[in-house]
Amino acid sequence: MAQSIEEKCKKCSRCLMRKALPQKAALLQNIQATYPLELVCIDYLCIEPDSRDTRNVLVLTDHFTKFAVAVPTKDQKAKTIARALWDHLIIPYGIPSRLLSDQGRDFESKLVKELCTLIGTSKIRTTPYHPRGNPVERYNRTLLDMLGTLEDKDKYHWRDFVRPLTHAYNCTRNDTTGYCPYELMFGRQPRLPIDLVLGTHPGKTSPKSYSDYVKGLRQNLQESYTLASEHSQKMGEKNKMRFDKKIKAAELFPGDRVLVRNVNVRGKHKLANRWEQNIHIVVKRVKD
Repeated sequence: MAQSIEEKCKKCSRCLMRKALPQKAALLQNIQATYPLELVCIDYLCIEPDSRDTRNVLVLTDHFTKFAVAVPTKDQKAKTIARALWDHLIIPYGIPSRLLSDQGRDFESKLVKELCTLIGTSKIRTTPYHPRGNPVERYNRTLLDMLGTLEDKDKYHWRDFVRPLTHAYNCTRNDTTGYCPYELMFGRQPRLPIDLVLGTHPGKTSPKSYSDYVKGLRQNLQESYTLASEHSQKMGEKNKMRFDKKIKAAELFPGDRVLVRNVNVRGKHKLANRWEQNIHIVVKRVKD
């Protein structure tokens, strides 16, 4: 009788619709990039309004160099995004090969897609309901932490500090690559106010011809890119190993019957079904 009750509980449709598997996430999959502007990630960071009613920061990060660009905006309209991409990324730095965003309607708008088509950029997006799939989220936290350390009187004018703080981040050594983002993006060390105080000039060498300078710059950049790629790969493998230790992932195979999480519930839904009513059958594995 005990066995019959146990089998009944395991197969009870109402129990299955309510209870979730004891797993937090799938195994970590690292996103790879091998050169600057191969993959640029974009997202909006929403903050309390400042003295000029600015509520948003459009954040862009280059996945390879970790170079960041932050643009305060008053709205999240498609026109604002397209203008910011053109003025603050494409004109000063160049055209990215791929542009990654979440599935927000403004990022997926016709205007942004037409801009990407015009400049030859592949527009890609993260999976639904998974914001961690966008690497720019990491810099969002960094920028919030930096803005959060401002004096109370300065927080009311946080917009004025976004670009200086972002520049400070770009000039700081990144643990993932082993280089500061500025150096990987431009091939030289930035000259900062502290250099003026100390009377130093980073990267200053004896006079060279243009051809010698370009040759040396290419050689240094190639060496930096190789070392940064190796360092990023090692850090990625280390992070994956640490993350995967806490995960108990369930593999799916063709023919398996699965339930899909119910994400369409609005308002209070503590008693709602956690899974949709329809049962789905796995047809094909993506990696196959």
